[in-house]
Amino acid sequence: MIKELKVDAIKCGTVIDHIPPGKVFKVIDLLGIGENDQVMIGTNLSSPKHGRKDVIKIENRYLSVEEINSVSLVARSATISIIEDFKPCKKTKIEIPDVLKGILVCPNRHCVTNSEPVVTVFDVEAKDPLSIRCRYCERVFGEEIGKANSL
Repeated sequence: MIKELKVDAIKCGTVIDHIPPGKVFKVIDLLGIGENDQVMIGTNLSSPKHGRKDVIKIENRYLSVEEINSVSLVARSATISIIEDFKPCKKTKIEIPDVLKGILVCPNRHCVTNSEPVVTVFDVEAKDPLSIRCRYCERVFGEEIGKANSL
């Protein structure tokens, strides 16, 4: 069997691997990746572990904790690898944190966080399926959560 590299290696930066197929552009949107970022994207790639997957390689950029937490909401099976000198020096599996602070917009349009300059805070009640509770309006939400707002 011949191994083939389908997405080029990067010298330094971040690789987000094992993104569920079809979620790569949502992750790009959450991270605010734009025209000045050097990014390689692989979509619907073969994965022995997951069947199919998406991959993002971001040259010369390292993700903040808030950015990783945002990615965890749409790509729970993803892994983050920090690359230095073309080699992974740290690899971690993404996990949804117990508290999501400042990374979501509350879907409740009547919540105070949507009319006042308040940092949103959600408590994660369940991770699979996702269930989060807004600390301000106390409403519970699942997969319909809003876009990141403080990246």
